[in-house]
Amino acid sequence: MKANAEWNPSRRRFLQAAGAAAGSLAWPRGGTAETRLPDYSGPNVIIVRFGGGVRRRETIDPEHTYAPYLCKELRSKGTLYKNMVLDSIEDVETSHGQGTLYILTGKYEKYKDVGGAVLGERFEANVPTVFEYLRKTYQVPEHQTLIINGEDRKQEEFYSFSNHHLFGVRYKSEVLSLFRYKVYLLRQQLAEGKWEGKERAAREKELREMEALDYRAAGQRDQAGPVEAFWEKWRRFYGENGFVNPRGDRLLTELTLWSLRHLRPKLLMVNYNDPDYVHWGNMSHYTRGISIIDQGIRELVSAVEADEAYRDNTVFVMVPDCGRDSNPFISVPCQHHFNSRSAHEIWAFLMGPGIRKGIEIEHQVDQISVAATVGQCMRMETAFTEGPVLEEAIA
Repeated sequence: MKANAEWNPSRRRFLQAAGAAAGSLAWPRGGTAETRLPDYSGPNVIIVRFGGGVRRRETIDPEHTYAPYLCKELRSKGTLYKNMVLDSIEDVETSHGQGTLYILTGKYEKYKDVGGAVLGERFEANVPTVFEYLRKTYQVPEHQTLIINGEDRKQEEFYSFSNHHLFGVRYKSEVLSLFRYKVYLLRQQLAEGKWEGKERAAREKELREMEALDYRAAGQRDQAGPVEAFWEKWRRFYGENGFVNPRGDRLLTELTLWSLRHLRPKLLMVNYNDPDYVHWGNMSHYTRGISIIDQGIRELVSAVEADEAYRDNTVFVMVPDCGRDSNPFISVPCQHHFNSRSAHEIWAFLMGPGIRKGIEIEHQVDQISVAATVGQCMRMETAFTEGPVLEEAIA
């Protein structure tokens, strides 16, 4: 697939401007009395990673969609970019972790596992995420910048901050996931003296191993106090055995709904992933996953519309992490690792205050434009992004 011929000159001009703007971020900032940042009043932004990789055919094509709420009900309420792509330049991989970071940072990078593991996806971004930009610009606590993550992708637990020297862990987001709940629960059970002897030693070892997965914690292993309180509420409601709470992407929807009620996030990214179960070989796993995400989006939109603080003050940005292969002859359908054209072909949908309604954009745009567009909506500088703002969507 050939990249948009007009993109590179625009990109160079944008980078020149961004380089000049970067100087404005070069002094220390924080929440001290001397440098208190302004409060943030909105709009809030909810990024929906329509994840696990999806094709346009089963999502935004009205004749073949498994996402009728998005494709037919929401379509007229926002701006649909029908021809978004992951660029085909060298080293742009069409997979979940990479696509997530392209969305969050606004830059294509070649990512390698920090431990050198083959097929590992423990990645570190070299430029800031949108969470870091927000927290460095406004007085927003980390628990109001959230990633809602799936239980099967623990490597994505740690995409909450970059290694950029002007940003980083000081401006990180929080993460809600079943993995984080299990860590919280095990700590609490040990503190409550649930086990003794060999059983306790085994549980302590299990906790150390779980904590060791957070390879970037730098000693900060506890989540913020409001998140700890969130997990305590979750424990009282759903219990400890995991047999009561939803699973898969339904769990992500539930966690997101709870976060809106109890943590009141300003910026949130929910990383849906159920369509990726097509790797098991059954096409219905893929199409059912799309339907589950579509149902989740309906619940999230309904929750926002029912909440006075979020209603008319929340922008939704929906975008896949990657596309999927369209080859009808391979034994396992809809793969995404072969760098085929359709694996680069995605879309984006924006909806909310300040977003134009009933607009469909046909020309090609890039996935890395999402971060700059979020910055535009939230009135914050995103100096290290490389994709231009999706201007057609802005009212």
